[in-house]
Amino acid sequence: MTTAPLPTSPTVDAIAADRRAKSFTTRSIKRESKMDALRLALSMVDLTTLEGADSPEKVRSLCRKAVRPFERDEELLGERLPHVAAVCVYPAMVPHVAEQLKGTGVNVASVATGFPSGQYPLSVRITDTEKAVADGADEIDMVINRGAFLSGRYGEVAQEIREVCAACGGAHLKVILETGELETYDNVRRASDIAIANIRPGDFIKTSTGKVSPAATMPVTLVMLEAIRDAYLDQNVVIGMKPAGGIRTAKQSWHYLCMVNETLGGGWLTPDRFRFGASSLANDLLRAMVKLKTGRYPAGYDFSLA
Repeated sequence: MTTAPLPTSPTVDAIAADRRAKSFTTRSIKRESKMDALRLALSMVDLTTLEGADSPEKVRSLCRKAVRPFERDEELLGERLPHVAAVCVYPAMVPHVAEQLKGTGVNVASVATGFPSGQYPLSVRITDTEKAVADGADEIDMVINRGAFLSGRYGEVAQEIREVCAACGGAHLKVILETGELETYDNVRRASDIAIANIRPGDFIKTSTGKVSPAATMPVTLVMLEAIRDAYLDQNVVIGMKPAGGIRTAKQSWHYLCMVNETLGGGWLTPDRFRFGASSLANDLLRAMVKLKTGRYPAGYDFSLA
C-alpha cells in the first residue's frame, strides 16, 4: 500500500487542555444574544437516526422535523426558525431521505465505511461510500479503523482516508475519529492531523459515532479545533468540525460555540464549518427559545421527536 509522508503532531498538555476547555463553561451570554445563539446552534444540528429499526417512514418523519423543527414557531416565537443542517442515516435509507429533502436546503448525510467499527475490508467500505453518494448523499461520515491506528499503522489509516475521500466525489467527507477509543489527547491530535492532511478543504473531522462512551467532550473537541486552527494558520486550509454524542442541552451548545469562536474565530460559526451531531439537542434548543420568548419553559413532550 502506497503511503505519503505523515504530519508531525505536537504533544498535548492534557492538564492545560482540560483547564482551557472548562473555562468555556464559565462564559456568559447576554440575554439579547441568546436567541441568536440558539438559532445558530439549531442551524448546525445534524438530525440523526442510526438504529436497526430504522424504516422509510421513520426517516421521512425525521426529514419533516429537519425542514420545520417547530411547527408552532411563528405562533409562539413570531418567526420562522431555520432548518437544521442535515439528516444523517444509514446508506439503505439515503434514497428515502434524498427524495424527502430535495430542494429544502437540508443536506443528506450518510454514515458509511463499515460504521461504526471501521473494520470491514476497504473494498467494501469504498463500495458503501460510492453507493451512498450515487443514491443522493451530500455528505459521508466515515469512521477510521481504530485498530490500525492504535497499532501504529498510521500510513494505512491515511491511505484509507484518501481512498474514501476520492470515492466521495462531490460529496463532503466527515472523518470520525471515535475519540472515546483513542485513549489519549496525543492520539486525538495525531489522528486529527492525519485526517486533515488527507481530506479536502471544506471536509470535516468528527469526534464520535455516538456508539462508544465517552463520545464528544469539550477537551477532546478543543484538541481537534486546535489541529484545525494550526492547519489553517500553516497552510490556509479550511476544515470543519463536528462534535457528536453527549451534547444534549442548549447551555452546552453555547459553551461549544464560545470555544469555536475563541479558538477559530467567527468564520467557523456557520453550518458549513461547524456541526452538532446531537439529535436530542434540537428540542432543548426549541425549549430554550420558547422560554426566552414567553417566560415559560415547556416540557420535552411538547415537541416531536421526529
